[in-house]
Amino acid sequence: MWTENSFLEFYETARDKDILICFVVRVQEDLNFLEHGGGNMFREDQMHWDVVVNARDRGKIGKVTWRAIVTLLLEDLLLNKASKDHGYFLAVTRLKSIRKMEVKEELGCMLFHLVFHCRVFKPVAGEILDGVVDKVCRYGAFLRCGPVRTAFLSARKMGGYSFVAGANPFFVNADFSKISIGVVVRFRVLAVRWKDVEREFQVLATLEGDFLGPVSLSGFDDLEL
Repeated sequence: MWTENSFLEFYETARDKDILICFVVRVQEDLNFLEHGGGNMFREDQMHWDVVVNARDRGKIGKVTWRAIVTLLLEDLLLNKASKDHGYFLAVTRLKSIRKMEVKEELGCMLFHLVFHCRVFKPVAGEILDGVVDKVCRYGAFLRCGPVRTAFLSARKMGGYSFVAGANPFFVNADFSKISIGVVVRFRVLAVRWKDVEREFQVLATLEGDFLGPVSLSGFDDLEL
């Protein structure tokens, strides 16, 4: 049984620093943005994951360390990004167990089963989020929101905004509230679709409701997503 303290020790002494740093930095960027919204879309799920350790990558098959196994878990989470059932993988918060399941000597690998807790984010219809406008066209605006890279706000769901064409197109309403590239927009999730090949969620957004639209939030000017 691997304890939470053991997992924290791994964070302090991990050999594959690049994998660990990449995972932590991506998670921190997503959390910095989502702290302004998110509602009930954050959860901490218990997850089960199978990790394959190859002898050619990790030395002799009989000398596999638990740190190498957890490093492979982080690599898998980075590669897979999200799952349809759980949502986006944000942070492993607790490692409950590592169990050796099978040794395949002919292939030079071992299979380990891990049980751990992971903080996840899954967009849900009806919830409120903040997104940064990434692209504008006459049909609407495309936004990014933390790990969600594609949220589409249709012009039909903007309620009173008119399209203004030009080199830098934008939408504007009677109060001169402007939706253009780089602007932070608070929206309600209208619908969500999982894309299996890309391993990501696509979100349809709407401004129908109270207190939705362009907002001014401190801390977003220097945010890099």
